[in-house]
Amino acid sequence: MAEEDKQEQYVVLARKYRPQNFEDLLGQEALVQTLTNAINNNRLHHAYILTGIRGVGKTTTARLIAKALNCTGPDGNGGPTTHPCGICENCKSIAAGRNIDVLELDAASRTGVDDIRDILDGVRYKPTNCRYKIYIIDEVHMLSKSAFNALLKTLEEPPAHVKFIFATTEIRKVPVTVLSRCQRFDLQRLSIEDLLKLFNKIVNAENLKADDEALHMIAAAADGSARDGLSLLDQAISLGSGKVRIDIVKEMLGMADRGQTFELFNQMIGGDMAALLGKLQEMYKNGANPSAMIGDLINLTHALTKVLLLPGFINDPSLSENDRNFLKETSAKLSIATLSKIWQMLIKGMNELQTAPVPIDALEMILIRIAYSANLPSPAELLESVKKKSELNRLQTTAPAMPAITAAAVQSQPRQPATVPSADAPAVNTVKAPFNDIIGLIKLLEANKQPRLAYTLRHDIEVCEFAVGRIKFKAADRVSNETLSAVNKFLEETTGAKWVLDIIPGEVGRTIADAENEQKEKDKKNIAETPLVKAILDEFRGARIENLTRKAAPEDQEGESAENDDIFSNNEDFFNSED
Repeated sequence: MAEEDKQEQYVVLARKYRPQNFEDLLGQEALVQTLTNAINNNRLHHAYILTGIRGVGKTTTARLIAKALNCTGPDGNGGPTTHPCGICENCKSIAAGRNIDVLELDAASRTGVDDIRDILDGVRYKPTNCRYKIYIIDEVHMLSKSAFNALLKTLEEPPAHVKFIFATTEIRKVPVTVLSRCQRFDLQRLSIEDLLKLFNKIVNAENLKADDEALHMIAAAADGSARDGLSLLDQAISLGSGKVRIDIVKEMLGMADRGQTFELFNQMIGGDMAALLGKLQEMYKNGANPSAMIGDLINLTHALTKVLLLPGFINDPSLSENDRNFLKETSAKLSIATLSKIWQMLIKGMNELQTAPVPIDALEMILIRIAYSANLPSPAELLESVKKKSELNRLQTTAPAMPAITAAAVQSQPRQPATVPSADAPAVNTVKAPFNDIIGLIKLLEANKQPRLAYTLRHDIEVCEFAVGRIKFKAADRVSNETLSAVNKFLEETTGAKWVLDIIPGEVGRTIADAENEQKEKDKKNIAETPLVKAILDEFRGARIENLTRKAAPEDQEGESAENDDIFSNNEDFFNSED
């Protein structure tokens, strides 16, 4: 008989550990701070609407607000407070759900206009025992249109002794006319870290034992809902005879061993079919649910993508040490493009899994498809490959009509041809040219009205070696084969000899334009330090040297005057004042 009484008195964890004050309300710091400020400054709104997923504490928060507004303190003389005493009659009756001035309505079962009118009839009467008469309407979005309309007028101008608190999981279904009359609070999903704190607190309070990894699994499965998490914890405690064990939780959730899931993912991206199918069947025989397995693979794909885009995610507190090790090692093998393809195929596979007659067979086919196609090139990569091959064939076909192309040079950098001397080309040291370096060549191009070619040599190449008859350089991707052929033709016509343009693979570094800009800035700095210019800059505050123009000094001018004329000109752009 005593055992039966004990069983009847058992209260599930979600009810037993329901927060009784704002300090116990997890993950809702913004809401608590706003309400605290409102109560302390006596700026209480007449209507609140709480929204969020199931099990994050909407109804609990509504009751806490009711207690905070109606608490009278242990001595019966207290006012509204963010720390309800829990001792006074109002606090105890509200917590027990029997206070006649705090009315709770479930809109899911009472949706009509008549139900709302019954409530509104009592609005004009003052509270019996409490400071405020409070109406808590749960799942308010389920009220009918006429019920909302009946509520609007009272909601807009309620009596001073009335407060409305609405709760909903579907905020978009609540009319904007109602929303505009309420102060809105969005209750956040609880993080895995918050849920783990709650679980450990309860495990210690109940004198239970629990594996850390098992609690982590339950927290992840709860998906941000405290009530769902506590229900799962309750179930795990019962199945484990008072201990929360990893094997029990895995079986309860239909989960695969996390380490086996890591192996399965690596076998999938590695294309090891025998190992992949063998591991899948092993996990299935051990109780893993196909839907849970594909969900785990989707979760890993998402986590790997975040690690590649946001490396700091590897230190997220929601990740276990095993998760971190897996993400660190596996992310180095994959690209964003590959992970995007895997994601798309897994998401599509979830729909196939729901309609397949044998889910495990469908999962096998999904993973086989991914293993064969995940590492295939994308359409853009295929197109680029085709372009490269087409360009190579074109260059090889047209080789007799243009400077010869070395196969090695084309393979190293197919976008730009590297020329070598033909059989009758003169030796490099026999070529005579009207210039001795790349700058001389650029000036000659400009003098011969070839600005496009001059611009390319100045801005888009890095000269690694220059000798008369041969130029070694790195070229930017935008430098076309036609441009290089035009340069080669100009050199041949100018010098009467064949030239070798040798392209070296790699990124373009310091160009001629870079060097010229550096020298220009150095010259400006030197000029600014001369006494005359320094005095001018000091006199005209905000002025700066904008441009330098050099001109030849007269032959009969000597000394400092000649030197100054060489540095300065009458160019009106010499100074640019901002004042």
